[in-house]
Amino acid sequence: MTPAPAPEPPPLPTALLRVWPVIGVGAFGFCCATIAAFAVPALEGWRPVSLAGLATGMVGTSVFLWQRAAARRGARGAQTGLEHE
Repeated sequence: MTPAPAPEPPPLPTALLRVWPVIGVGAFGFCCATIAAFAVPALEGWRPVSLAGLATGMVGTSVFLWQRAAARRGARGAQTGLEHE
């Protein structure tokens, strides 16, 4: 007796596939934290963390855009499934 193939998982709702709201909220949050860290003397300890968060977000967004451009042009090693706007 052969085992039955595993069922396909249902597709994610389109609201969960939109990346720009997530990127925007994260960038806005770290921008607010950075402004607060430099404007409020008591939050001086937040400065390295907020700047690192901004830098990590920029690097992550750049990698995402680079992978999406590679997928659009059909590069062999590019990720798939990045086309949901």
